[in-house]
Amino acid sequence: MPQLADCMRPDFIEVAPEDTLGEVAERMTAVNVGAVVVKDFGRLIGILTERDLLKAMAARVHTSEARVREWMTPDPITAPTDTDVEEAARVMIEHGFRHLPVVTDEGRVAGVVSLRRVVAATQAAAEAV
Repeated sequence: MPQLADCMRPDFIEVAPEDTLGEVAERMTAVNVGAVVVKDFGRLIGILTERDLLKAMAARVHTSEARVREWMTPDPITAPTDTDVEEAARVMIEHGFRHLPVVTDEGRVAGVVSLRRVVAATQAAAEAV
């Protein structure tokens, strides 16, 4: 069974909690990602996803003024790089989210994986058997 290291996106975007939602949305759109990692002084403190941006828009915030720290999901659940994709899918479905930060043994963010990538990797592994 493939592991998260095999299907995660290693070219993730890091943002700061004081960045504006507008700045972050532009960066996400430019590289077509649905989630960004929020770090403060090099430490993972949150994740900001498309859903978080949608909630902010529904609250009619001004994207040039609203800050990531106000809308991010703090202290996100993470998974080690050696987590198999079936386990990652279970965690994501159980908790109702579509993006998962992937961390090294030292706790550094190695990438971000989407539920779409996890499902594709699971399906590819099943077809290979």
